[in-house]
Amino acid sequence: MSEATLAARIANAVGDLPADEWDALTGGGNPFMCHAFLSALEAAGSVGKRSGWTPLPIVIDGPDGRIAAALPAYLKDHSQGEYVFDHAWADAWHRAGGSYYPKLQIAAPFTPATGPRLLTPHPELAPALLAAAETLCRDNGLSSAHATFIEPAQVPVFEDAGWLLREDIQFHWENRGYASFEEFLAALSSRKRKDLRKERAKAQEGVEIRALRGGEITQAHWDAFWVFYQDTGARKWGQPYLTRATFDLLGQTMGERMLLVLAFMDGEPVAGALNFIGAQALYGRYWGATVNKPFLHFELCYYQAIDAAIRLGLQRVEAGAQGGHKLARGYEPVRTVSAHYITHPSLRAAIADFLEQERAGIAQNQLWLGERTPFRKGDGQE
Repeated sequence: MSEATLAARIANAVGDLPADEWDALTGGGNPFMCHAFLSALEAAGSVGKRSGWTPLPIVIDGPDGRIAAALPAYLKDHSQGEYVFDHAWADAWHRAGGSYYPKLQIAAPFTPATGPRLLTPHPELAPALLAAAETLCRDNGLSSAHATFIEPAQVPVFEDAGWLLREDIQFHWENRGYASFEEFLAALSSRKRKDLRKERAKAQEGVEIRALRGGEITQAHWDAFWVFYQDTGARKWGQPYLTRATFDLLGQTMGERMLLVLAFMDGEPVAGALNFIGAQALYGRYWGATVNKPFLHFELCYYQAIDAAIRLGLQRVEAGAQGGHKLARGYEPVRTVSAHYITHPSLRAAIADFLEQERAGIAQNQLWLGERTPFRKGDGQE
């Protein structure tokens, strides 16, 4: 497909675009890039309105009139809900007399999960998508464009286009062909095995745990989970990002791609963790509780996720951003990458210098963490 005959345009929302055409671009493996997820955020008011996330999907139409390529892009007037922190960049540029906001964000909103950002089955169109984003920034006075949590295969496209790369670390659990949780435990050192078994036993004491999917998730379950989600959101970032209606819409349109793990005490739900199911990974997203029970967080968010991934034959569990405590529970350090287009040369130069120093620290940290996983060593050391 020739780039010369195609032009990029901006749509009002993902929900305004044909679902089948959008989903044909994504490959279907990542739940956070699908039309149902992104349009639910729009329809339920989690993005748009006063959220500070204004949908600006950039699309390229093919000669047949169908969408040939797209960027999930948003106009941002703040840096909330991104999980790649650029507040210091914004502050420095404002002190220098510049305007950092608005900026362009290429991402799955509120979702620190690696996935495709250049949506197209035609690799030759990927540079055109980035060129369109750059033109949008230059022509409209935007300070920058930021693509976060880019899948590894797409990173070279951003690098070739001259975008600045930034690295960070998450903790993922890798399924090395385990047939059961016990088989996973067998790969750990003896001390760690004992620790995890003790944690699970204490977490499950007096608790009934149910893993629900699709039609098994009722309105009452969503009502309970909303309470958990609000509590965690209020404590972590002051205001939950997702509206109540978002969970209803996602349950209706993506129920089979969601796994809700709830803990009950005396028949009443007291805690829950929400996961999304991809083609290769289970993505842990939200958690909350109305009781303070030791190790219940680890059980619902990490151990139940491992159980589910093994049961579903998935390759890994991505348990979200941050959280060094995941390391002791079998989750290993993995590099994540974002890419940044900076319009002003002086700001770009300053950020480039910062990123060069930051990368060295991230690389050292990943090596240090990698040496401290709970797995048995190659020499059989326990």
